[in-house]
Amino acid sequence: MQKIERILIKYCSLPGKQLHFRQVNFYVNTSGEASFFHKTTCCNHPDLKFIKAFFISNLLITNNSGTLKTLELQNAIASAINWLLASQDDEGFWVGRLESNSCMEAEWILAMHILGIDDDPKYGGVVKAILNDQRDDGSWDIYFDAPTGDINTTVESYAALRLAGIDPDSEQLKKARKWILAHGGLSGIRVFTRYWLALLGEWPWEHTPALPPEIIFLPRWTPFNIYRFATWARATMLPLAVLSARRPVVPSSSAHRLDELFPDGRENFDFRLPRKFGFFSWEQFFFSADRFLNGYTNFFYTPFREGAIQQCLDWIVDHQDTDGAWGGIQPPWIYSLLALRCEGYSLDHQVLRKGLEAFSSPRWSYQKEGGIYLQPSVSPIWDTVLTLLAFLDCDMPEGTYRSAIRAIQYLINQQVLTNGDWQVFVKNVEPGGWAFEYENEKYPDVDDTAVAVIVLRRIFPYVKDEKIRNQIQLAVDRALNWLMAMQNKNGGWAAFDKDNTGRILTKIPFADFGELLDPPSVDVTAHVLEAFGLCDMDKTNPVVAEACRYIREEQEKDGSWFGRWGVNYIYGTAAVLPALEIIGEEMTADYIKHAQQWLVTHQNEDGGWGESCGSYMDNGLRGKGPSTASQTGWALMGLLAGGSNENDKYIKRGLEYLLKHQKKDGTWDEPQYTGTGFPGYGVGERVDLKRSKARLNQGEELSRGFMLNYNLYRHYFPLIAMGRAQKHFAKQ
Repeated sequence: MQKIERILIKYCSLPGKQLHFRQVNFYVNTSGEASFFHKTTCCNHPDLKFIKAFFISNLLITNNSGTLKTLELQNAIASAINWLLASQDDEGFWVGRLESNSCMEAEWILAMHILGIDDDPKYGGVVKAILNDQRDDGSWDIYFDAPTGDINTTVESYAALRLAGIDPDSEQLKKARKWILAHGGLSGIRVFTRYWLALLGEWPWEHTPALPPEIIFLPRWTPFNIYRFATWARATMLPLAVLSARRPVVPSSSAHRLDELFPDGRENFDFRLPRKFGFFSWEQFFFSADRFLNGYTNFFYTPFREGAIQQCLDWIVDHQDTDGAWGGIQPPWIYSLLALRCEGYSLDHQVLRKGLEAFSSPRWSYQKEGGIYLQPSVSPIWDTVLTLLAFLDCDMPEGTYRSAIRAIQYLINQQVLTNGDWQVFVKNVEPGGWAFEYENEKYPDVDDTAVAVIVLRRIFPYVKDEKIRNQIQLAVDRALNWLMAMQNKNGGWAAFDKDNTGRILTKIPFADFGELLDPPSVDVTAHVLEAFGLCDMDKTNPVVAEACRYIREEQEKDGSWFGRWGVNYIYGTAAVLPALEIIGEEMTADYIKHAQQWLVTHQNEDGGWGESCGSYMDNGLRGKGPSTASQTGWALMGLLAGGSNENDKYIKRGLEYLLKHQKKDGTWDEPQYTGTGFPGYGVGERVDLKRSKARLNQGEELSRGFMLNYNLYRHYFPLIAMGRAQKHFAKQ
């Protein structure tokens, strides 16, 4: 008895612990009493079959049958936090792997050939990575467990492996070739894949969309000014415009040609761009304009071309990130290297050397199963702020404070205080945002900035050092000023730009991939609202009121919200509900209960939640898919918003799922892709699939899309949910 009492007293005397006790009755087996009571810090008496004791409420959850069952939530939280503490970088940030698809590795192989680099030590490992990810049917896909492979990824991977010397009669390439030919062959490939084949001499340049470099001359008031395109699109287009104008060809040797992908001969293949639109349409107009621009490229007199190319090159060099990348993402990075090389920059030139060295940085690549994978981007700011949010939702447990302070100091140092592209249309506003990556000062983004404000405001009461407190306050003030200025006309916020909504841009032949625009989204807007709410702004503030109106208008009839940057309706719904609570919305309102009921009805039998990436093209898949740790965490965050007990049994089932699937080291496995780069709509926002599906020319495989597996989503989102649930049940 004395030993157990000392344990309980020690636990109760931990500094900063606010403990809640409840008197509960429970039965135990005599044989299991010793270990059971040691974990629960209750008195141990071997003769007792029925015990009335005080029990720490946040260690106890009632299961569906009404009996009491210990799920050891506190232990699970502690284990997850310890995993994070051990994973923090020496500089103070957290960052997880960012997985995408094999185009990243394939295009690197193709680029090495075009650049004339044949001695990179990563080469064999990158080839192995491509081979690792081939599906059983011979194809390569866009996301884990996609219903079918993707023609573009498969063709690019095939071309890369042929360049790497893989025998076309090998089992891997025979299967890939069979799949390609069975799925329409090369006639259905996207614009980017056509450009790559043109660079290799496998595709006629005149049958690729013309991107005139003269676009850089267009004034800002015109709809086709480069700053009317989304940040990622403009950063990709300008180097491609140089390549499109120069039309370089670096053919492979005859042994590596892709003749086998033209089974009827190249002379009988139709290389023309597909036409799936009416004669009297913008698409037809731009298709005709493209034919003219292709002709102009070969015309003997192009008076403004050289000046345009030089301005494009100057823009490219000016926009290189400090770490050597461009835009913090792989596509503009690799195209910029090719464009500069095409224009005579040597491999020893400091710009090219810096860009190439970045690919060798361990920050941009990782090893798995003997392969070397190249990340499409890196997420240290995003992962750091969400990790801090998890600590805060668990009430900053013992051991997290010092770690959090290091992370806060890193964040403060990373705030972007220099000029960027956003200032073209947002005048007289000081910088104050955060970027997603290590070094990307031209493109701070609203989502990272909003969540940074959330954690800085919430951690402020914990910080005792006056200097750090002052730094936090200054950083928050700068960020709030910037966020206010970035609100769009419709009340919402986009990721990078303001009022970037010119849909006419999506009609050009080049626009058959991803998204060309960056319009407002509900999930980004919700994070901004949550930040504003923590800064004492409520619905009486006109900025907040406009954002709330936008969110109400975007709600689906079934009660959910579309997820632009996470998969999909679970993500959007989970982002909105906590934000509405913070800004003082009445959480018993019908539209909120409708949203929470949508989450309840989409809980899986195993207690978790999941949603397939295919939901971006099939409304029948909304909220449906194998359970994942991250999506279960999101759903729980949505159900816990408002503090009602109506959904407790569903919350408890979700917690049981998380606890059951937590690994011994404190984290979770999650091969599914739950992050969204591009749904593939072109317009950057939700569309009416009944009207747009045929135009998009993609199915559930998302051949126009770009999906992501954030390797830390599986960790901090469940931890956030568990921390909030712990407090929720402690109040009862």
